[in-house]
Amino acid sequence: MQNTLKSYIPEQAIPKIIDLLDHDNLTVKIKRERKTRHGDYKRLPNGKHQITVNSNLNTYRFLITLIHEIAHFEAYNNFGRLIKPHGKEWKHTFQHLMLPFLNPKIFPSELLPLLAKHFKNPKASSDTDEKLAFALKQFDEPNDKTYIFEVPFGNTFKLYNGRVFKKGHKRVKRFECIEIKTGRVYLFNPNAEVELLNDVNE
Repeated sequence: MQNTLKSYIPEQAIPKIIDLLDHDNLTVKIKRERKTRHGDYKRLPNGKHQITVNSNLNTYRFLITLIHEIAHFEAYNNFGRLIKPHGKEWKHTFQHLMLPFLNPKIFPSELLPLLAKHFKNPKASSDTDEKLAFALKQFDEPNDKTYIFEVPFGNTFKLYNGRVFKKGHKRVKRFECIEIKTGRVYLFNPNAEVELLNDVNE
């Protein structure tokens, strides 16, 4: 596992991660990209526990996701099966596990203030933290995707599944977008990545 992880997380983080994963009944699997999640944790029918993380994440996103899922395992072990998945027990565990990693030997200096703020009250997904999510994406491999907040008002864009939308006004945090085919209104995170289309549907 140590050799595998070297390709996915910052080198300075490896010893600490190996210590956290030192459980006989916990396994980590690296998966191909899943559009709806970065990773997950589940208790298997045989009583063992499994964590999965997407292989396409940049090293910093991968590390945060891995610790996020380890926190589920630790919270389950320490507080039992009846806790809420992202309740106070998980939040406290995630904060405790993440703290030793929040240093400039592991994360770039520009990420540390955003991470420190985020971990005062970690959310179920770091994608909901607009500033942190945008900062983390700067370390992704270049692609031809556009963020929702960059799409001009009234322009159309396409999702990975082929659905086409027209961008509308911003609510408090998210953008209203109308699906062209159905006319239904959906709310989009500003950092959602989409394919900008040249034509504008009136």
